[in-house]
Amino acid sequence: MPKFFTARENITDTEIRIETEDAKHIRKVLRLSEGDVITVCDGRGLDYEAEIARFEDGAVICVIKSSCVCDAEPSVAVTLYQGLPKAAKMDYIIQKTTELGITRIVPVKMARCVVKVESAAAEAKKLERWRKIACEAAKQSGRGIIPEIDGIMTFDEALEDMKKAELRFAPYECESETRLADVLSGADGIKTAAFMIGPEGGYDIGEYERLKNAGIDTVTLGRRILRTETAGEAVLAMTMYGLGEV
Repeated sequence: MPKFFTARENITDTEIRIETEDAKHIRKVLRLSEGDVITVCDGRGLDYEAEIARFEDGAVICVIKSSCVCDAEPSVAVTLYQGLPKAAKMDYIIQKTTELGITRIVPVKMARCVVKVESAAAEAKKLERWRKIACEAAKQSGRGIIPEIDGIMTFDEALEDMKKAELRFAPYECESETRLADVLSGADGIKTAAFMIGPEGGYDIGEYERLKNAGIDTVTLGRRILRTETAGEAVLAMTMYGLGEV
């Protein structure tokens, strides 16, 4: 059954209004008709089974048949702090981590980032694209929320923000003792977790020292070095498994 998101203010006790690109997709691409049933989510974890009642200019009006809490959301809210990668790699990272259950993604400027975002307008354009990718991936994977995509942070801003999470760690290729399994083993009952992935060149020595000074565990992922676009989804999958969410 096709799934769509709409703002909470577009939902009444009996009807749901779907607008803009989704309305066009329902009518022109999927070619759905009055009487067809779809799933609509309010973006806060509540799914509605809704029957298309009528088409209006730029909108689809549906009648609510039933509602239930979406069971696709993990009980632990996980945030990824991602060093800005080159080209379309961020698109891939957002898509795959959304499918795997990420709650929030924070792009981070680091010393070895090749990508430079030179203006507020350029950042706004990137954020619009990234948020659209997150929305589409959330629909495809049956999520109950659309992951938040924050504005770009500096490394030190990200470190400070990470302190809000109960579990905090960062994979580091030079770490040889602490494993991801070690930090997950004592994480029973937590509600929030956060991890940081470096860009293509990894962390520089100053960033590594600031990670340690901030009390963030560095962990090894084994003897193989992962690409930045592989690391985020791999670590998230292992984290979800380790926390009993898979």
